[in-house]
Amino acid sequence: MEITDETWEIIKNNDKNFDNKLWYGVATTKIFCRPCKRCRPMDKIIPNEVWVEEIDLLLKNHYDEDLSLEELGQRLHGSSSYLRHIYKKIKGLTPQQELTRIRLEQARIRLLKGNEAISEIARDVGMMNTPYFIKSFKKRYGLAPNQYRKAYNINSKK
Repeated sequence: MEITDETWEIIKNNDKNFDNKLWYGVATTKIFCRPCKRCRPMDKIIPNEVWVEEIDLLLKNHYDEDLSLEELGQRLHGSSSYLRHIYKKIKGLTPQQELTRIRLEQARIRLLKGNEAISEIARDVGMMNTPYFIKSFKKRYGLAPNQYRKAYNINSKK
């Protein structure tokens, strides 16, 4: 598909009115994007706060995937160390800490809704090491996952 002059102006100016409405990419690499920190189209750099919002969105939508700092850097077009530094500076915690928080919250929700095995829930939220998941859950919520389920899951009280 050919890009019109109007579309090119939107891309060139990084028009925020078209966020999540207009995407463009390279057919051969299958990479779709909008102006970012790495390629700096038209030499415009997005503000760090916007970059952190993009990091948060990726963490929320892909928490169940293997998201190392290196992977985040690749997906969000920046170095992993700089990404970590900026995220911590703005949010007060690291991307890994936020990812763990999201994963544990998703696990907590699943514990309240059903009777799935703890190991299955851990795996499904992206935490492959069940003992580490249990330890992290207990640290965050004060109870081990099974205890939490027994205390708060309506289905487990029947």
